[in-house]
Formats: sequence, structure tokens, C-alpha cells
Amino acid sequence: MAAEIKNLENLQNTTYGLEKLFEEAEDFLPLLGTDYVELYVGNAKQSAHFYKTAFGFQSFAYAGLETGMKDRVSYVLKQDKIKLVLTTPLDEGGAINEHINKHGDGVKVMALWVEDARSAWEETTKRGAKSFMEPTVEKDEFGEVVRSGIYTYGETVHIFVERKNYNGTFLPGYQKWESHYNPEPVGLRYVDHIVGNVGWGEMKEWCEFYAKVLGFAQIISFTDDDISTDYTALMSKVMSNGNGRIKFPINEPAEGKKKSQIEEYLDFYKTPGVQHIAVATNDIVKTVAAMRDRGVEFLYVPDTYYDDLLERVGKIDEDVEVLKQHGILIDRDEEGYLLQLFTKPVVDRPTMFFEIIQRKGAQSFGVGNFKALFEAIEREQANRGTL
Repeated sequence: MAAEIKNLENLQNTTYGLEKLFEEAEDFLPLLGTDYVELYVGNAKQSAHFYKTAFGFQSFAYAGLETGMKDRVSYVLKQDKIKLVLTTPLDEGGAINEHINKHGDGVKVMALWVEDARSAWEETTKRGAKSFMEPTVEKDEFGEVVRSGIYTYGETVHIFVERKNYNGTFLPGYQKWESHYNPEPVGLRYVDHIVGNVGWGEMKEWCEFYAKVLGFAQIISFTDDDISTDYTALMSKVMSNGNGRIKFPINEPAEGKKKSQIEEYLDFYKTPGVQHIAVATNDIVKTVAAMRDRGVEFLYVPDTYYDDLLERVGKIDEDVEVLKQHGILIDRDEEGYLLQLFTKPVVDRPTMFFEIIQRKGAQSFGVGNFKALFEAIEREQANRGTL
């Protein structure tokens, strides 16, 4: 229990707590949730097939030549509240090609659902955000959507989506995507958080950006003492909006004996960007088992992790042997516990991956698992020759 007590004390010392968060997160930018996440990819049609097959997403909407979109094609996938947009350019040159050439497949847009996209753009740009997209009204026979956008770290952007006057499937310019092939969902429910990697010494800058420009508050901070192994280290802070629906952890490298996962990411992605998307489930065992059966590869967790598990995290509802079978990690905070597991990178470069998380009261991010997680990542780095 000593490790558990230490983790609880660490969390209590580094978190503002929800009440403090509500006090500190300003309300000039009310956010209703994550609207969609858009990836720029080399082949959207084939990527859509992968995410449907392996992750259980369903066909939802489509835009391309058939809908009057001449420069790109986008497939929209949906599972419960998660919308994933996969976009590929249809011609040489242009910003999308440049993004793919530089970064490989990766997240371009973290879209935020808002009541007023005009106000969101005005409030953020006057506080120093660089504009990506001025407020734009998009219309079709189903109504209108207003979108605007700003840049965040690297070449990643936030798009504010106002859809209260729209009854269409997704956005104007998209049509419903009918498909005979829709594998069963695996139980993914919503985006829990999205993690960004930034460069050396940049974490403070981007935390201040989210505080000043979007009115977020810092809820948790981890130093390299909290997140380190014998070889590598990193630092992380978690920023959240006032209602807690949007959480953006931000990582930066820290000095270690060898190259950290954050440094490896930056080497291959070339700029700061989204490291992983954490998606929630109500039954992580069922979800992970289904995904593994469909070919998703997860990080390996050694059996020794489970030797003193109950001593570290206390009583849990799940069978430890079942968790061990699937390599699922467990951690506890003062609110409860969580279960989590991380995929290997889902793209060719060792950059973007997914986290599967089930919260059973816990509001933290698995600090007690960091050592085991990063040792697992280091094993993968060693296999790639990048550690």
C-alpha cells in the first residue's frame, strides 16, 4: 500500500481539484465537448477500412468528388459519441500533401463543439491565438453550421463547431455514407482526453496558452521524478476546461540516459503534435479482447506487474488473472480507480497511438502505471533501434 499512498499524496499535491478547477477555468469559452478528430492520411479509403475493422467504427458520412469536393476526400466514422474524420488530398501539392509528407498520417484537427463559433474565435484570437479559419457559415438543405479555428502546438488546430441550426448527418458538403460493411462496435464511447507532445522547454508556454487563450486550468502536473525509468524521462501537465469535458495533457521531454518516447516522436513527426487519443469504454476487458482479435497490437506488460497489484491499488471488481491475460494496467486515486491499456503506434512512423481507458471513479491519468508503461514503450523503441 505504500506505493498507493505515495501516488495519492502526489496527486493531491499536484492537482487543483475539481472545485478549484471550476474557480480557475474562465467561462468566456464554454465548450460542450469534442465534436470530431480529423486525421490527414495518405489513403482515406483504406484507413477507414482499418478503423472500421480493427476499432469497430461505423460508416457515417462522406465528402468527395460525388459531393462537389474537388481537392480532397473525407470519410467520417462514428462509434457512440466519437467521430473520426479521415482526409486525403486528391491532387499534388497543397497544404494537406505538405502535412502528410512532413508528419506522416496524424491528427490535424481537434474540433470542439461550441454554442457560438463566432464568439469562440473572437475571444481566443483577441487573447493571442493565431487564426486558422475565420468564422464561416456553411449551408445546405439541412440548415447551417458555423465553424472557425485557431492554431495550437505545431501545425495542429482547434476548429470550433456551432451546429445548433443544423439537422444534417455531419456537415454541409457531406452526405450520409451507406455501407454494407459495418463490423460490430467494440464498446468505445467518447474521447476521454487527447495528449500532445511539445519540444524541449515548451510545456510551460503551451499550458499558459490554454490558460490564457482558452480559459483552461491546470489540474495535474507530473515532473520527471514522477515519470521516469532507468533510461528515459518526461514531464507532463494536464489542462482542462471548466466543465471537465475537454482535457489536454501536454508532454515535453526531460533529460535521461537515453532518448525518450517524446524525443522519438518529435524526431519522426518533425514538430509538436498529438501523441495519442484516449477513448473511454465501460468494459475494457471486452473492448481490448475484441480489438486484439481484430488485429490491434497493444504494448506488452510483463506478468511481474501483477505480482503486488492488489497491494498497490487495493480492492477492485475485476479478476486480476483476466486483467493479466490482457495486459491491462490499473491505478487508483482518491476518487476511485481506472483501467487502461495503450496500443502500439497505429501508423507507420512511431508517432500516434490510442489509449483505451475505463474509469471507475478515478479522475487521474494513471501515474502509478507510468513506469510500467514507459518501460513497455522503451522495449518497442529498442526493437526499432531508436532508444
